[in-house]
This record gives sequence, structure tokens and C-alpha cells, in this order.
Amino acid sequence: MESLADLLKHKSNRHLLEQAEMNSMAVLSDTAVIKFRAKHPELDDTTLKLNMNRLYQYAKEYNSCSNCPGLNQCPNDMEGHYTKLTVERINGIDYINDHKVSCKKLIAHEAQEKVRKRIRCLNMDERVLDQAYSAKDILTMDNMRLGAVQAVFNYVNKTKADGLQADGLYLSGSFGTGKTYLMSYLLQELSKEGFTGVFVFMPDFVEDTKRMFQDEKRLLETIELLKNTDLLILDDVGAENMNAWFRDHVLASILNHRMGRKPTFYTSNHDFDGLEKHLCYTKDGNEENKGRRLMERIRPYVDYVKVEGENKRKRR
Repeated sequence: MESLADLLKHKSNRHLLEQAEMNSMAVLSDTAVIKFRAKHPELDDTTLKLNMNRLYQYAKEYNSCSNCPGLNQCPNDMEGHYTKLTVERINGIDYINDHKVSCKKLIAHEAQEKVRKRIRCLNMDERVLDQAYSAKDILTMDNMRLGAVQAVFNYVNKTKADGLQADGLYLSGSFGTGKTYLMSYLLQELSKEGFTGVFVFMPDFVEDTKRMFQDEKRLLETIELLKNTDLLILDDVGAENMNAWFRDHVLASILNHRMGRKPTFYTSNHDFDGLEKHLCYTKDGNEENKGRRLMERIRPYVDYVKVEGENKRKRR
């Protein structure tokens, strides 16, 4: 006669076996597993039972990916990865192998990170790059600026086809017409092609260079960075409080090195004549020759693009 302990033990074992059988049935009836079996009709029940853990993990992650909550909330064992199953036949026996594969969201995220590592922002909120619109967004947001949009698209396409150009673009327009965002789009698109870029907000950059007087190493490194990056964007040029030292020793040095070698891009509320007047005046007075000399490092090396449109900032 069995003891009470033996009876309880057997009952527990039966319960575990029943539960395991129910779990196996649930896995085998999962949509993802059914599709997998349909692709591999050669798999028999024995092989499936021996690989039940692999099938369970595959089904679990397949369903998680089908209802993806986003890369940051990925519930899979390895964030941004899912289990992929393959079947291999060796010596007449079928084996199910599993390995982890990067999902599309992770691949896109890593590609974007590579792009961002090629871009530097000086004295500028990097969220400007995060807010860059797609080509479709840019085309449909404001019909008045279609000419400028087409000029930027043409430049991007030409660079993709022919390589880095020697000349850049000068985007001129009133406040809030999207000049900065057009340049952000250009920079991101060309960074995907492997080009490096620096985005500089000129009003704050001019002030920051004054604080670099006590850090000559940092100043020289910054100037070298701007000289040698593939794509240099000087945003809101003409809005800074210009001083003779910055104009003659920093900006002139950068532009003198880049002209005819690598493209420089500008956004400004001024046209060429307005910017020249701005560059002439500092606290030292009106220095027309120096302003004109600097414009000779800008005007011949850009295509002038007029950006029309309404002030988008007024919508906020």
C-alpha cells in the first residue's frame, strides 16, 4: 500500500506532466509556430518536442514584435533583437537552430546614431536635428518656399551623385521661413552618405569665442574643426554682434581655408548687400574694405537661394 507521501508525489508529477502537455499544445497552436511548421513539413513531433523551449521563445518574441511598444520598451530578452529559427539536416536528422537577429527599429536606430556621430552642433540646440522634416514634409508645409526646397533637393542629389561639392548655398529670407530646417535636412541627408558636418549658431558662437581667450587650445581646436569638416553650416549669420577680432582672425581664417575646397552654407535674414554692410561695422567703426574682403570669401562660393514663406513661429 502506497504511503500518503507517495500518493501526493505521484499526483504532483501527474499535474506537472499535464501542465507541460498543455503548454506544449499552446506553443504548437501559436500562429507563428504554425507558419514555421508549414515551411518545414519535414519536422516530426519528436523533433518539435525536443525543441519546445526554442519554439516557445520564438513564438513569444514574434508576438512581442508584432505588437512592438517601441525600442526603448522592448520586452524581448535582448533589446532590439528577436529569435530566428532555421532547420538543418545532418546525417538524416533534422535540427532546429535559433539565433538572435536585430530588428528593423534597432537597425534604423543604429544607422541614425552613426549619422549623428558625424554631426557636431556648436552653440545650438541639437533638437533642431531631431526635428528635421522628411522630404515630403518639407515639400508640403509651405508652397511659397518650393523654389528654395527644390534648390536644396537638387544640391543634395548632386552631392550624392558626384561627391562633395566645392561650393555651398546661401539661404536668405525673413524670420521663421524654415531656413534652419532646410539646412538640417541637407546635413542629415548628406551625413547618411558618410560626410561629416558642423552646425553653428553664429550669434552664440561669436560670444563663445570671446570666452576662449583664456583657453587657446580649445579655440585652435574649434577653428580647425570648422576648417576641415566636410559640411559647415553657419546659421543666422548677420545676427551676431560682430567684432573685428572675430571677423578678421576667426571667420576669415575659416572661410579662407575652405573656399574652393569644401562647401560652406549660410542662413541669414540679410541678402548679400545687407550682410556686407553688417560685416563692415564693428565697435571700431566702419571698415568697408574688411567687410568687402570677407564677402569675397562668401559670395563666389555659394548659390544664392531666396526663401519665401510665412513665419512658422507665429503658429506656435
